[in-house]
Amino acid sequence: MKLAVLTPNVTVLAQPSAEDIVDLAAKGYRSIIGNRPDGESEDQPSWAELEAAASGAGLEARHIPVVMGQITDEQVAEFREALETLPKPIAIFCRTGTRAALLWALANQANLTVDERIGIAAKDDYDLEPFRQRLSQEVAQPGTQPTSG
Repeated sequence: MKLAVLTPNVTVLAQPSAEDIVDLAAKGYRSIIGNRPDGESEDQPSWAELEAAASGAGLEARHIPVVMGQITDEQVAEFREALETLPKPIAIFCRTGTRAALLWALANQANLTVDERIGIAAKDDYDLEPFRQRLSQEVAQPGTQPTSG
């Protein structure tokens, strides 16, 4: 299990197994966020299985499934809220880790420049450069419209 530390409190990884979730708890992680919709592939563990493993290991778990290319501002806001409120450190994941890294980058728009977010992800081989335009757009808060500026 390859762990890519984005910040001291957030690590991204590819699809874990239930055993990997228990291992994350043993490594000191306190929460997980899963960004992969159930049923993307036949070999993927269900969210219910991963959530049960997390609960059994004493981890908080949040499921925010997203589809690449269809990530909404509401999903970004939900992810940001999870990053702010879940016990830290947090492990985030999807199939390869790219969606999770992209959500992290979108959720940190106020804290880091586009180049900083792309650079942090790139140090662990997550290429967010193709998403530069989306990362440059202001993410609206739920119930508001983005402003231009």
